Amino acid sequence: MSDSQDVRGDIVTSYKNAQTRSVTAGGVTFSYRELGPRSGVPVVFLNHLYGVLDNWDPRVVDGFAAKRRVITFDNRGVGTSTGSTPRTIQEMARDAVTFIRALGLEQVDIHGFSMGGMIAQVIVRTDPQLVRKLILTGTGPAGGDGIKNVTVLSHLDTARALLTFQDPKQFLFFTRTAGGRKAGKEFLGRLKERTADRDKAMSPISYNNQLKAIHRWGLEKPQDLSGITQPVLVANGDSDRMVPSKNSADLARRLPNAELVIYPDAGHGGIFQFHQQFVETAVEFLER
Repeated sequence: MSDSQDVRGDIVTSYKNAQTRSVTAGGVTFSYRELGPRSGVPVVFLNHLYGVLDNWDPRVVDGFAAKRRVITFDNRGVGTSTGSTPRTIQEMARDAVTFIRALGLEQVDIHGFSMGGMIAQVIVRTDPQLVRKLILTGTGPAGGDGIKNVTVLSHLDTARALLTFQDPKQFLFFTRTAGGRKAGKEFLGRLKERTADRDKAMSPISYNNQLKAIHRWGLEKPQDLSGITQPVLVANGDSDRMVPSKNSADLARRLPNAELVIYPDAGHGGIFQFHQQFVETAVEFLER
């Protein structure tokens, strides 16, 4: 997309050019970006482990923003948001609600990827009136199979990446097949498209706190999800190593109003590998 197409009137349609703004609430100054049309129910994106504003795939954000108002943000202690990163998913959910309410929003759709999907599951139970529809990608329920192993896997794949001079996401998010490797390189290339006003990398302390939160989520007792009546779209790759794909099927089975999409020859980052198909499905789901 050329720069002349990035702005329609005064509406930003390209994540690459979305201004980084801030709002203060609950003693935290949250950094966020928004783009897309001003009307309709906004879609709030909840990020993954070690994810800052610049870690969202611009093809996914722009795809949503063609039809919807999209808001991405750094939760407490992440990127340029102030405060210290909580060690539980529940606290992260409280902070996310504080941020959403600080923008004066009364109802939102939520797209939670990986750790963000765990946070979304808490929000929809603590503040059900705030959530209209949910998209849960690359994620799993509390106590889900293999979630407690995320710490070990993250350390292992970070070491593999260092030894091979690659980005850990190439191992964590994508399969080692030819298709997976190619998709990983393309995804990592897209993350560099924004050159100005980039976010601050996450601190090792924040990363460690997030790992602790995910580990605790993996050790929790399974929760009753039958009270979540909102429509939910669940999506993942068929070979997710971080949050094993069977967790997506488990979520879809236990949520009363869910539909499941699984992408072939794809890992944790299946929605980025199949970004075009995912955006089409997700936007149709939200507009239905």
